[in-house]
Amino acid sequence: MKIAQALCAAALLCAAPFVHAQAWPAKPVTWIVPFAAGGPTDAMARDIADKVGRQIGQAIVIENAAGAGGTIGAGKAAKAAPDGYTFLVGHMGYMGAAPSLYKKLGYDPVKDFDAVFRFPDTPLVLLVPKSSPYKSADALIAAAKAAPNKINFGNAGVGSTSHLIAALFESRAGIQVTSVSYKGAAPAMNDLVGGQVDAMFDQSNTALPQVTGGRVNAIALTSLTPMSQQYPGVPALAEKTLPGFEAATWYGLYAPKGVPKDVVGKLHQAYLKALADKEWTHRMAAQGIHLLPDAQYAPESFARHTAAEVEKWRKVATDAKIQID
Repeated sequence: MKIAQALCAAALLCAAPFVHAQAWPAKPVTWIVPFAAGGPTDAMARDIADKVGRQIGQAIVIENAAGAGGTIGAGKAAKAAPDGYTFLVGHMGYMGAAPSLYKKLGYDPVKDFDAVFRFPDTPLVLLVPKSSPYKSADALIAAAKAAPNKINFGNAGVGSTSHLIAALFESRAGIQVTSVSYKGAAPAMNDLVGGQVDAMFDQSNTALPQVTGGRVNAIALTSLTPMSQQYPGVPALAEKTLPGFEAATWYGLYAPKGVPKDVVGKLHQAYLKALADKEWTHRMAAQGIHLLPDAQYAPESFARHTAAEVEKWRKVATDAKIQID
């Protein structure tokens, strides 16, 4: 009898991992967003979480853990148990550029996380005041070459996406501009509208109301091809001005290293099913969000993208001497 009981217990132990995997998700899932509620990262995360949550049959709870450019929330996620119930909504700043900006980051975007899936990208748009004499990126570059450091670029803060992409633009164009850092994108946009700064890069979705409202002019896009629906007549820098130039604010979902692979697979499949909702994806595209081929949403592709971005921004930060601590 004791032998039979022992065999039964052993069988149950062996089956436990399978039962656990099959049961996932048995409770609500948490996505950590390292920015305050109401911002663009939070809004996109909530939108996608709602769609994915419906597919997996459990609520996805957004936990805002803001501070230090997103690195506080990312560090918290890196230390979470890899049990499939805590994930990180990643962003190019704290998952791509941060290793080059912070001397003591406390986590490694590549070694401490498993990529789950990539969100659609958000290209940026080069903006100038309505009164600006620069009607094209070529004219802006020519003026900057003629008078180094005379033209100033506003940005949302040291190490922000708008700062980094302006530095990449400066490097590729072979120009020198003066960076003016603000405490957020909103005050930078206010000064652009008022003509206190000469130019700035902003996300294509958040800049769209300013452009359509006639408050600023869009003169170039950082996508590889134009976005004719949202920005008619605005060329991509990659077309002629800076061949091959491409930059976007990218986002995605990460898990603490070691999360069960079947959980990653289920989340990725749930996400692809959510993306099949054409009404939803058309709405995103209309807002200036760039949809990607399905293969680029996959965990393996997203992991490679993350590693490549870490190296890309290391060079940009080094060349531009951008350091936060």
